[in-house]
Amino acid sequence: MAKARERGPSGLLVVNKPAGMTSHDVVSKIRWIAGTRRVGHAGTLDPAATGVLVLGLNKATKLLTYLVGQDKTYEARLVLGAATLTEDAEGELTGIARAEAVRGLTREKIENAVRSLTGDIMQVPSAVSAIKVKGVRSYARVRDGEDIELPARKVTIHEVAIHEVRDSELDTRLYTVAEGLDIPACVPVVEVDITVSCSSGTYIRAFARDVGKALGVGGHLSALNRIRVGNVYQREALDLAELMKERENADGPLDLPVLSLEEAARRLFNVRQLSTQEATDISYGRRITVSEEGSDVLALDTQSPESQHANTEGITAAFAPDGTLVALIENVKFRGTRCAAPVLVFEAGIDFSREAGERL
Repeated sequence: MAKARERGPSGLLVVNKPAGMTSHDVVSKIRWIAGTRRVGHAGTLDPAATGVLVLGLNKATKLLTYLVGQDKTYEARLVLGAATLTEDAEGELTGIARAEAVRGLTREKIENAVRSLTGDIMQVPSAVSAIKVKGVRSYARVRDGEDIELPARKVTIHEVAIHEVRDSELDTRLYTVAEGLDIPACVPVVEVDITVSCSSGTYIRAFARDVGKALGVGGHLSALNRIRVGNVYQREALDLAELMKERENADGPLDLPVLSLEEAARRLFNVRQLSTQEATDISYGRRITVSEEGSDVLALDTQSPESQHANTEGITAAFAPDGTLVALIENVKFRGTRCAAPVLVFEAGIDFSREAGERL
């Protein structure tokens, strides 16, 4: 019996998430636009945030765990001189700095504070996050009135570019103010526009909080735009509103310009070209000999204990002679012998020695 093929495209779709929508909202829209239920996303963006949201369709959903673990780049605006419960502009104001302290902020002081938070650091995640505490999301516990402080995690801030530092005023009437906090309608703040490149698991809200804390004035995030996830960039992103309009005017699901499963794998991993027999063996879950190039390299566990996502270290995308992505493989030791073993198989149970039309 011929192997059944999935309906609809398999690949990655890069969408420019608009403000005001959750990442799940975008997934729901794309399910309708593409006509498939198998859609997932690689890394949540807060509703107020915009930018790159990478979606996986059908077989490509299996790649999302690797994309989530990729480095990312953000454009952000920090507000120094005012702290909020959620560490962004959505939460209630919990404190403001003295006007004299805010006016005393200089670019040099801000640069020094940012520099102290660059590199490998221990960061306490935002309490209003999706991290689970005893099975319950942290943000849900905060909303229920619990005082939550999550343990610090190791993250890496690769680079921070400061583009502009300017004096400004915060209209506190646009915020909910914490009970018992008596503040004027407008307070002086300093706004800082930056670009941050960082490891997976870094909270830019927490970074804004920590810069404000280092300067002794408090701080929060007022704008966030993700411009890169791994080797996927915002310039490749599709406009969701335009896709919605096209779908509404179409007779059925759209033929979306996805990044194919094969091309996505080539961007994420090192590549190995298999022989016909090797492709067949891997397809059936069997181990094969290591390649001549890098045959002495074994998979290493380079993830921190806190990481929830797979990374690409030691993983290779294995392609059949006809260009089909067969599986992800890694070099391991089995009974004292180096070999390459399948980690994730995309084309299972196929004899690649047969003609394409006769595959079982």
